[in-house]
Amino acid sequence: MSEHMETATKAFTEQRNLLFTIAYQMLGSAADAEDVLQEVWLRWVDVELDDVRDQRAYLVRVTTRQALSQLRRVGRRRESYVGNWLPEPLLTSPDVAEDVELADSVSMAMLLVLETLAPTERAVFVLREVFALEYDEIADAIDKNPAAVRQIAHRARAHVAARRPRGPVSAAASRHALDAFRRAIETGDLQGLVDVLAPDVVLLGDGGGVAQTVPRPVVGAARVARLFAVGLPRVAGRFTVEPAQINGCPALILRLDGEIDDVVAVRIDDGLISGLYIVRNPAKMSRVEQENVLTR
Repeated sequence: MSEHMETATKAFTEQRNLLFTIAYQMLGSAADAEDVLQEVWLRWVDVELDDVRDQRAYLVRVTTRQALSQLRRVGRRRESYVGNWLPEPLLTSPDVAEDVELADSVSMAMLLVLETLAPTERAVFVLREVFALEYDEIADAIDKNPAAVRQIAHRARAHVAARRPRGPVSAAASRHALDAFRRAIETGDLQGLVDVLAPDVVLLGDGGGVAQTVPRPVVGAARVARLFAVGLPRVAGRFTVEPAQINGCPALILRLDGEIDDVVAVRIDDGLISGLYIVRNPAKMSRVEQENVLTR
């Protein structure tokens, strides 16, 4: 290996987890984030490293630009997605949950909120609110002036604040709600299930047109509980439910005959489950068998 390649590889490897986290937060897809990192690497190995004053800033800038391009491409692809589209779930290490702000920013609930932002707004929000980059750094990354970035950041913050969970939720509160939910579905306790769901709970299922799931959102505690009451007896004795850390937050993995069938993430407001996100698309299960390292 040449000295240039060795130096480039070392620098890229040191920043890889950070770059993946940025790309994943902008895209909600590990597969698309990996595509972005591949493009970043191909550009990085052609750079004259002696001319780069701050390698981390340079790599973040290139990653942001590539993620923006990818986001615009996948946005068109998602328009033809069969059924509800949900972010690709990641099994995460305990240290992600310990960083409360990072865990909140990569939660399924937050990633769905970020999906409602325009691409540039999403990039600015992620870089400013999650990674605390200065406005001039973000301006370099998205080819805007700092004043414009400030306006975009203000608009994005207001948009997210109006849609994010109503208050911070502790890991203990999340586990408590999920434990109650788990007991209810394991025992078939319909009332117990209703008790842990918010009256206006929304259930979204993502089967990608491959695995059967609800084609449209299911709204209301009674309707969601009935859905489980009808579906679970059909697989009684064949499924197991195990707790997991998905995207930095407590979640459940359901296995059917020993194979992962569902990943269930939640949004919690005021101690009750207000959002249920059930991923069944087999193409999105590759990152739930081994822990993924996210950092900022």
